[in-house]
Amino acid sequence: MADTKREIERKYEVATGGELPDLTAVGGVSTVVDKGIAELDATYYDTADARLADASLTLRRRTGGGDAGWHLKLPVADGVRDEVRAPLSDTVPPYLSGLVRSRVRDAELVPVFRLRSSRDVRHLVDAHGTLLAEVSLDRVHAERLSGGTGTADWTEIEVELADGQDPAFLDKVDKKLRKAGVSRSSAPSKLARALQETGGRPEPTATGKRQPPPAPAGPGQPPATAGDHVLAYVRAQRDAIVALDPAVRRDVYDSVHSMRVATRRLRSTFRSFGKVLDRRVTDPMADELKWLAGELGVDRDREVLTEHLTTAMSELPRSLISGPVRNRLRTWSDARHDGSRRRLISVLDGERYLSLLNALDTLIAGPPLLKAAAEDPAKVIAKAVRKDFHKVADLVGRALDLPPGRDRDIAIHEARKKAKRTRYAAETAASALGKPAEALVGSMKSLQTLLGDHQDSVMAREALLELSARAHAAGESTFTYGVLYGREERRAAAAEAALPQLWQTVRAEMAI
Repeated sequence: MADTKREIERKYEVATGGELPDLTAVGGVSTVVDKGIAELDATYYDTADARLADASLTLRRRTGGGDAGWHLKLPVADGVRDEVRAPLSDTVPPYLSGLVRSRVRDAELVPVFRLRSSRDVRHLVDAHGTLLAEVSLDRVHAERLSGGTGTADWTEIEVELADGQDPAFLDKVDKKLRKAGVSRSSAPSKLARALQETGGRPEPTATGKRQPPPAPAGPGQPPATAGDHVLAYVRAQRDAIVALDPAVRRDVYDSVHSMRVATRRLRSTFRSFGKVLDRRVTDPMADELKWLAGELGVDRDREVLTEHLTTAMSELPRSLISGPVRNRLRTWSDARHDGSRRRLISVLDGERYLSLLNALDTLIAGPPLLKAAAEDPAKVIAKAVRKDFHKVADLVGRALDLPPGRDRDIAIHEARKKAKRTRYAAETAASALGKPAEALVGSMKSLQTLLGDHQDSVMAREALLELSARAHAAGESTFTYGVLYGREERRAAAAEAALPQLWQTVRAEMAI
């Protein structure tokens, strides 16, 4: 079973044969405890064309020390990584290979480096004996196992913040180390240092075909044409999907929502900019993105709905809570969540999803650009955004003309979807059009929020009817469900009443 540890650390370069400086004078440190020397032996795994290294991911099997096992390090921010750990085994644990599948795809994970380290460990503790940080002096020997040959030796200092401590403490240690003549390492990890010291990224094996990195940083040149702007946005959303995959698998908060947004942005971009990218190529991908967004939405929609209903119940006076309402909602939510989680993981492990990622890579590597792609972005992109806005206007107008009821609910929902698409188109346009596009993003977000509140009310009422029916069948009181249903009706009515004024404001702000 894997577990996760958040690492906050800094690395420093030391001359070969160097020693740890005296750290007893660091503010807050009462004692420096010598924890002895540990002999560590780690084998790092990657694809033949270094896809994990390209994404700043490291996967290793390590023996020695107090945390022997498999470790996958996922970047979070500068100097911050999540280390996912699994017990020792002869092969890569399936859970960890799943977490890197969006990067690796169908390529084989092979041993690429062996790093043996002699680690001299010190604990920095305060006056109460509380651990503040662990400091180690690592004497490293690296040996390349595939993709070339070569060895390297170096000495480094690693300072890792103890769990629950203030990251500002690392600044105090940093100040002391710099005064002692120690400088920050240019390599973010030992694997990166090993790559640098032995000639860079490994060459593919005889059977390993070189592939473009799944998530490159993008061209170095700033966007110039309409095609440049659209492709930059497409690339950013593809990168987001690939990068969020491990977080979705780990059930990290809001990761499903973020990944779903990226799929929707991509799909909307393909639809909005059909004059830039050939829709004969992008339409099949847009269909697959719609499928993926739907699979992600199964879990996300229920999560949002449960949070909303839980909050609504907490706002009711106790006198209006009749029966085991909270327990029924919790049971209903947990049952759905468990099933949808299993289904979502199977989707991410499936060939259909990986084929979509490969198709996006192919599109970015060789985009199906049309004539308009080479034209002035201000003209081409603005025209596409205006076209989307007019569609929103038609749908909002239709919704306002309908009486309250199911037909209006459907029209408002359609207007919300088009508002979202226009917002994403405006995001694409922001780099080309500046403030007018940014203003439209804000206007569409406000409209989307209001229409979203209305749709959430529709979904909440459907859920309350289902919960009420189950409670009735179990002989429980349905009174509270009725109270909540009435509140949701009023919530929808309030959104509908606010729509005309908001829409008037949005139309007045339309400057593209």
